[in-house]
Amino acid sequence: MTEPATNEFPEPATLRLFFALWPDDATRDALNRTGKWLHQHWGGRPMRVETVHITLAFLGETPAERLDDLVACADAARSDGFELILDQAGYWRHNRIGWLGASQTPPQYVELVGALNAALQGAGFPVDSRPHVPHVTLLRKSPGGEALACKPVRWPIGDFVLVKSATGSEGAHYDVIRRWSLA
Repeated sequence: MTEPATNEFPEPATLRLFFALWPDDATRDALNRTGKWLHQHWGGRPMRVETVHITLAFLGETPAERLDDLVACADAARSDGFELILDQAGYWRHNRIGWLGASQTPPQYVELVGALNAALQGAGFPVDSRPHVPHVTLLRKSPGGEALACKPVRWPIGDFVLVKSATGSEGAHYDVIRRWSLA
């Protein structure tokens, strides 16, 4: 006797995760316009508009059973909401990435990243110790070019998210797992 087939798939043992700032529709549209403008000047492969974000903490492959620990870490990370002004286009030659970043980092951003990293480290998650530079990747595989002045993108930050990443034939696909509001 054979067992009936089920449509259920087992949950993966690990998930590829990161914490991020996730843009609202208006900010996403503004970032997309800037990405298209940069692409005209520098070439490369534009990022898909639905994938643009600012990574706060990259976790990589994480045991699925540790999701509750990550939620607790995010619950402990507190900061006030703020506005991030992305006003500086740049290019990293080593990985051929064109990006848009902030020439001035708001203290609330530094506070949020610091609190999140402290909670993650306290829970035994690996933390990147390099200084954190807020930026949005807009181009990949770009030859780059001279630094360009661009129209600033004003991004009101009222929350942050935990994101699951999966790579397929069309590139990375991101799913927001959970969202946390900032005071």
